[in-house]
Amino acid sequence: MNLTLHVWRQAGPSTEGAFATYEARDISGDMSFLEMMDVVNEGLIERGEQPVAFDHDCREGICGSCGMMINGVAHGPMKATATCQLFMRHFHDGDAIHVEPWRARAFPVIKDLVVDRSALDRVIAAGGFITAPTGGARDANNILIAKTNADDAMDAAACIGCGACVAACPNGSASLFTGAKITHLGQLPQGQSERDRRVLQMVAQMDEEGFGGCTWHGECQEACPKNISLDVIARMNHDFLVASWTGAGDKRD
Repeated sequence: MNLTLHVWRQAGPSTEGAFATYEARDISGDMSFLEMMDVVNEGLIERGEQPVAFDHDCREGICGSCGMMINGVAHGPMKATATCQLFMRHFHDGDAIHVEPWRARAFPVIKDLVVDRSALDRVIAAGGFITAPTGGARDANNILIAKTNADDAMDAAACIGCGACVAACPNGSASLFTGAKITHLGQLPQGQSERDRRVLQMVAQMDEEGFGGCTWHGECQEACPKNISLDVIARMNHDFLVASWTGAGDKRD
């Protein structure tokens, strides 16, 4: 198939960007979206032009590195699919496709489709470590955990930190991401010792990074490639209120 791409080009964070138009020729439906971008870049390099910069690593929907707005939708038109797993068979010959970086105040553009998502790393770091002495994996498995709690924790742990929830949210909120990280440990006995302090510090860091507040639009849940539920935001809000009422904030480092 032949496609017309309108790709956001921006030389650096302090320069103005604009859309550039490229033709993607003889694209196989079995290619992933990133492989299609590779073909376009090969053509640009052959013509002596700068290739389009975009994030990628594992290309298996695991690392969370890839991420771009495709026709205004985070990761593209397929639900529960990362950009690297989006195949070109879902497009049609002659389609015009607009490709942009994540748009959020907390994700400044570095170059073209690459944004700085280190704010998410700092939110995780604010949560600190667990101090529960669980020993090795065999010892930890001896701790009985209700199946519903284990399932909820595992579902939340599926978050790959790609930032699609932030990009899709009209407020640029990271509540789904932060809620997933808080729920992951908050549902397990090993995460109880620092539970109150963890939620207060992570929410405070989220606000400090410039993410917007959650107003329950639900776009984050729809854009998430791992189907993280809005339930994690409800749990985060619950834990935050409990920690605030019990004075856990006085114990913050």
